Amino acid sequence: MMFFHLCVQAAAARQSFRMSKYKVFVMRHGEGAWTKENRFCSWVDQRLSEDGVKEALACGHLLKEAGYQLDVVFTSLLSRSIHTAWLLLEAMGQEWVPVVRTWRLNERHYGALIGLNRAEMALNHGEEQVKQWRRSYDLTPPPIDESHPYFLEIYNDRRYSTCDVSKEFLPKSESLKDVLERLQPYWDGTIVPEIKRGKLVLISGHGNSCRALLKHLEGLSDADIVDVTLPTGTPILIELDENFRPTKPMQLLGDQKAIQAAIRKVEDQGKVKQTA
Repeated sequence: MMFFHLCVQAAAARQSFRMSKYKVFVMRHGEGAWTKENRFCSWVDQRLSEDGVKEALACGHLLKEAGYQLDVVFTSLLSRSIHTAWLLLEAMGQEWVPVVRTWRLNERHYGALIGLNRAEMALNHGEEQVKQWRRSYDLTPPPIDESHPYFLEIYNDRRYSTCDVSKEFLPKSESLKDVLERLQPYWDGTIVPEIKRGKLVLISGHGNSCRALLKHLEGLSDADIVDVTLPTGTPILIELDENFRPTKPMQLLGDQKAIQAAIRKVEDQGKVKQTA
């Protein structure tokens, strides 16, 4: 967790004294049902947990109290991302704000790991291996195939017929690098033009789609991104100059002690569960 702050400080040193022209919010959705069960959720469509609903509403109240008025929200095609956006806008009293959905903001595809318990995997494979599967930049897990219990649930889902690529070209497993490669064209071609038009954008994404975007915007190295952990339901404010380079360190908004506790909770998901 300390390394996360060092990464932010290193990025700040590169930002010098450029003036801010644009603002954008990036956030990981509220806690999902499988997040609570410590399972690799990925492209399986899970709802928010009770705590996740509370997180989304709290985020909306926080932004409302700070006086922010959103113009457009971008989400993935997964329900936990969409519901977070809906609840956040409801809490802000801005339900009319457009919500735009795209598969390109989906969570990283964890392939054959989908549905597995992280702590049990740490016990069987070691915590470092699980950390690499979860956090590394260019390591791709084994791909999902038709024998996997969630293969048909994912690839027979009608929502994926709405994508800008055909189903056979959708990923079967991804590294964080792959996530950035499918996300960046959408950022450049769709989200950036909205921001340039003066709109305040919020992205309700997932742990890894948000990490991929932050790596791109903050200029973090492949090694540094491994130790960047994002808590659920916490808005991150990014200020950018006219060339879309950050002008100051990204800000995780909210109670800082609670945020650090939430980061530790996420980091502990990949560790062997201690018994009394």
